[in-house]
Amino acid sequence: MAKILPLASLLTAGLLSSTAAFACDDPIKVGVLHSLSGTMAISETTLKDTMELLIENQNAAGGLLGCEIEAVVVDPASDWPLFAEKARELLTVSEVDVIFGSWTSVSRKSALPVLEELNGLMFYPVQYEGEESSRNVFYTGAAPNQQAIPATDYFLEELGVEKFALLGTDYVYPRTTNNILEAYLMDNGIAAEDIFVNYTPFGHSDWATIVADVVALGADGKQVGVISTINGDANIGFYKELAAAGVSADDIPVVAFSVGEEELSGLDTTNLVGHLAAWNYFQSAESELNDEWVAAWKAKMGEDRVTNDPMEAHYIGFNMWVNAVTDAGTTDVDAVREAMYGQEFPNLTGGTAVMLPNHHLAKPVLIGEITADGQFDIISQTEEVPGDAWTDYLPESAVLVSDWQELGCGMYNTETETCVQLTSNY
Repeated sequence: MAKILPLASLLTAGLLSSTAAFACDDPIKVGVLHSLSGTMAISETTLKDTMELLIENQNAAGGLLGCEIEAVVVDPASDWPLFAEKARELLTVSEVDVIFGSWTSVSRKSALPVLEELNGLMFYPVQYEGEESSRNVFYTGAAPNQQAIPATDYFLEELGVEKFALLGTDYVYPRTTNNILEAYLMDNGIAAEDIFVNYTPFGHSDWATIVADVVALGADGKQVGVISTINGDANIGFYKELAAAGVSADDIPVVAFSVGEEELSGLDTTNLVGHLAAWNYFQSAESELNDEWVAAWKAKMGEDRVTNDPMEAHYIGFNMWVNAVTDAGTTDVDAVREAMYGQEFPNLTGGTAVMLPNHHLAKPVLIGEITADGQFDIISQTEEVPGDAWTDYLPESAVLVSDWQELGCGMYNTETETCVQLTSNY
């Protein structure tokens, strides 16, 4: 169970971190590796703010191991190679004890060799494509089986979608996710010619031709659905073009994997009502803990600031790390890693997140409809689904399992009963 004070108690205490007395002279340092400028700032700035609030709350509760926690914030500026440079700076110059950060998979993969070289530990809070397992990363966002596959099932089973447009930003997460989804759709009887795949650069703004191509896909009368792995501020132009083309959710529903409350806060959502997103959390989730978290967030950041799924992933990951450090009695990476396995912490949707030996969480899957106020009406929610690093729908992955606790391996081949490699520099 949690070893921190309830949020309500912290609010009552007035977040007294500035006046708290700590038993040690040197702070415990937490690196925050999120883009505060560039195309991904629209999504990542909120995660920096989240980490600062979580650290402030924890300091108000007495800090950690008798020490104050200090946030060390850097800005990799949506520049993917800079994530490696900033990760190295955090670990070697600032000497942080842990890193919370990255959004895109390309930024995570940029930092990964540095983390493995220096035995740093990073908590990664965003949905991703799977097909990776590092002993130096805890993946607190959704794996494909906790987002992409359930969303596709909803399109197939509930909306009767017969043709699919897979639209993504041109980098590893959308491409790998769509490879998985193409295989999954064909396994479920969707013909290859009924699957339209398109990739655009980060920051893409001219969506007229692509939206027209999606509309044309349904010229034969079959129901078309869009699965969107578009990232960052390119979403603004995409949804505006849908509205300009008169495409409603009834005509062509869109389910997004990278659009949450933060992204919608910059849009007029009037014409987006009914379109969907798949996440593990929405601000509209009904639970006492979520009510407290949203209240604490707005009290600190302002009434117009919203919460979102990657924020909840940091909320869970940070509190699990605090508890693992407390259990281990040290911030040493190897000791904390061992203490992380089996950690449980209440999620904000009313259940309990559990850290698995594969460095993924068990999390519920939620599908929400966009409402006129930029929030989501939750229309589907599962029980906790264990995250799976390796998909069952790609032959080369189906034979792999990740188990860092017992097997000490992230790529264990169940057919050959061998570890493919203990660590990987991706």
